[in-house]
Amino acid sequence: MTEYDEFAEALIDQLAVEINEEKENSDLASKIDEDSSFNLTFDSLENASNEIFPWVKNQIKDFTELTVPETTKIKFPELIELKKLKGKRIFTTDDAREFVDSLVEAISKEDVGKISSLMKQDTVKYLVYSTYAKNYISKISVTFGDYLEDTIYLNKLFFSILPKIKLYSQGPPFESGYEKIKSSYIGAVKMTMLEESIHAIQHGLYKSNKEAVKKVNEVYEDLAKIILDLDDSTLSKIFDYMNLDPVPDEFPIAKRANLYFVLNPEYFILGTLPPDQMATKEGQIDTKLAEMIPQLPEIYRRWLKPRQQQHAAMTVIQGMASFAIRNILKDDSDFKNYLSVFKGTDLGSFMAQKNMGINFAETIYGKLGKEAFKKLIDEPPDTLELKDSQLYLKRITG
Repeated sequence: MTEYDEFAEALIDQLAVEINEEKENSDLASKIDEDSSFNLTFDSLENASNEIFPWVKNQIKDFTELTVPETTKIKFPELIELKKLKGKRIFTTDDAREFVDSLVEAISKEDVGKISSLMKQDTVKYLVYSTYAKNYISKISVTFGDYLEDTIYLNKLFFSILPKIKLYSQGPPFESGYEKIKSSYIGAVKMTMLEESIHAIQHGLYKSNKEAVKKVNEVYEDLAKIILDLDDSTLSKIFDYMNLDPVPDEFPIAKRANLYFVLNPEYFILGTLPPDQMATKEGQIDTKLAEMIPQLPEIYRRWLKPRQQQHAAMTVIQGMASFAIRNILKDDSDFKNYLSVFKGTDLGSFMAQKNMGINFAETIYGKLGKEAFKKLIDEPPDTLELKDSQLYLKRITG
């Protein structure tokens, strides 16, 4: 077995829990379908979402005074297609697009041989993008939906099997819990459609995030190339200096991969700064380390600005959507049942959840009312303004 094969097998092993969960849920859903004592059905995801979509668009228009584009479509991909779609959410450098699409497809099909071949073909791109692919695909089992390029994608497997699994697990008589499970299912569809439809009106923020991520990944590719090109002597000195766990010399790619992940600024810099300050300070690069890798300070300098832009855009994207959902669905009985049945929580706990994005959106809305949403999209805050909303308000109101 080559070192590339071992990397490929390790990647699939890291996804084993999610892969097993997918198979177990699918098997259980098939078992339920074969049980003659269970003859209850739920409205199809296609019918439910198409009925709910007009309501969603009206709610968003009323709350934000913004219109969901008429070009927005709804699609219902099967599991493999949904995994490949998540790969499209990895915003790559231009020449990495084809590689990443092939990698995500190989991971989705658990094709160890293809994964190994791709790593051998371009180790730099593998180091940069395999982590994205793993993280995105590992979240499929809890992904309700996604939005990409004028299309809302809903997780057909999740919505098709979870309601009947929930109902079946309660045991007979199944009719006693049917209405509440049905309501919670509709609440889940409402929430998902609202979230992804709000993303459909955030074109400026979406574009800003996409371009920033591409620049960040360009820096990561350059860092990976620098690390892979290190000679053995320098590499050993760095491991000794940083007191890293030793890697046998017969695994040269693994040794360099370990160093790449250690020195990746997402961990090396962000790991030393609180989340709300992560993009307002420059990390201090150890002088000795910079002597051994002279390009390192410039790598981190290039990374900082696009990472700031990415952080700001995603914080507003997510905060705006969460704030709108909380307000639009706060009196919705289906949503309350969704929280109870699917999430094991209640509306009070849900409403009490806070983060930087929600807090910021709430503050700006409190000052500007419905105008806040258009302002946040057209004139998004930077990272300093996210920390201090008064700076943002001062800038946009003159």
